[in-house]
Amino acid sequence: HLLPRTKGFTTAVQCLRGTVAAVYDVTLNFRGNKNPSLLGILYGKKYEADMCVRRFPLEEIPLDEKEAAQWLHKLYQEKDALQEMYNQKGTFPGQQFKPPRRPWTLLNFLSWATVLLSPLFSCVLGVFASGSPLLILTFLGFVGAASFGVRRLIGVTEIEKGSSYGNQEFKKKE
Repeated sequence: HLLPRTKGFTTAVQCLRGTVAAVYDVTLNFRGNKNPSLLGILYGKKYEADMCVRRFPLEEIPLDEKEAAQWLHKLYQEKDALQEMYNQKGTFPGQQFKPPRRPWTLLNFLSWATVLLSPLFSCVLGVFASGSPLLILTFLGFVGAASFGVRRLIGVTEIEKGSSYGNQEFKKKE
């Protein structure tokens, strides 16, 4: 169960009044209780997520700091109930919507891939076309070291290696 940061929220709401129409609450869960990681994505693992999005007009959020904090605590209790419901049923309540795929996403990806990968392939082709064993081994060593380094850096982001601050088991040990 998460605890809201009420002071920051109330300050943000006061500053945003008149400029922003609404606050959005987003709850995200991954099917099958999977914990996605960048390393898993890099290895090609498939993750499916469900998202519950709720919109709250800023006028509905109380002006008073204490009332706004109470409103936020109530919202977090509702989020906990949403989590419990998702854990039991595997879906969020309400209307389900799956956005259609857009061709522009693919076009954007292909454009950037062409712009960025063309020089890379040209460089790789030049290294292997040179026929120099030293240049080829140096290039392969660089690619191997870069791959190892990226995987190590991404591995640090895994949740098991993160802080246990706020974890119930951590609190019991104290």
